[in-house]
Amino acid sequence: MASDHSYAALMGDLVRSESSEAIDALHDHFNNAVDRQNDERRPALASPLTITLGDEFQGLMLSFREAAFAARAMRLELFGHGIECRFVIGAISLRTPLNDKRAWNMMGPGLSAARAKLNDKRASSLYRFSFPNDPLLEQLLDAIGAGLTAIERRWTETQRSDVLAALDGLNATDIAARRNVSVHTVYKVQRSGELDLYQTQWQAIYEALAAIDRKSGGG
Repeated sequence: MASDHSYAALMGDLVRSESSEAIDALHDHFNNAVDRQNDERRPALASPLTITLGDEFQGLMLSFREAAFAARAMRLELFGHGIECRFVIGAISLRTPLNDKRAWNMMGPGLSAARAKLNDKRASSLYRFSFPNDPLLEQLLDAIGAGLTAIERRWTETQRSDVLAALDGLNATDIAARRNVSVHTVYKVQRSGELDLYQTQWQAIYEALAAIDRKSGGG
C-alpha cells in the first residue's frame, strides 16, 4: 500500500570528492558519518540514510528538526576531517510504499525538488532547504543556511576547535585547561569565531522546523 504520509527528506553529497587524493579515507569517513547518524537518530528515521552513489546519500525522517540535527552533526564530523558535504532538507509526500530498509525506489511530490536543489552546484551554501508549498519559508531558511556556511568557512582551525567544543557542552574553563591557555583567550577565540551568531542562527532553524513538525504531526 502506498504511503500518504509526509516526511522530511535529508539528502547530501560530498563537495569535489572526485578530486580527492585520499579517496579510501574519504570513503571511510563518509560511511562512518552516515552510519553514526543512522545509529544515533534511529527513532526519527522512516527510511535510513542510504548511500545511493559513492559520494551521495538520502533518507527520510519523521521530523524536520531531527533532520537538521543530523545534517549539522554530519557536516561538523566531516569538517573535522577536512571534508565538505552539502545538505538539503525537504518536505516530501510519498505516492509509493515506504521502503524502511533502504532509501531507494520511492517516489512522490517533493523528492524531485529536493534533488534539484542538491544538484544545483552553483549554490555555495552547504545547508539548503526545499519547501515547494512554502517558498517564503524556503527562501528564509536558505538565507540562514548560507550565513552558517559563511561562518564555518571563516573559521581558523583553532576557532573551529573551540566553537565545536562549546557546542559539545564544554565550558570555557574546560576548553582553556585542555588547550593550556587562559579563559580569556578561549572567549576571544569564540567571539572571533562568531559562536553566538552561529548558535542563534541554528536555533532559528531548529525552532522553524519544530513548528513545521508540530503542524504536520511529526517529531
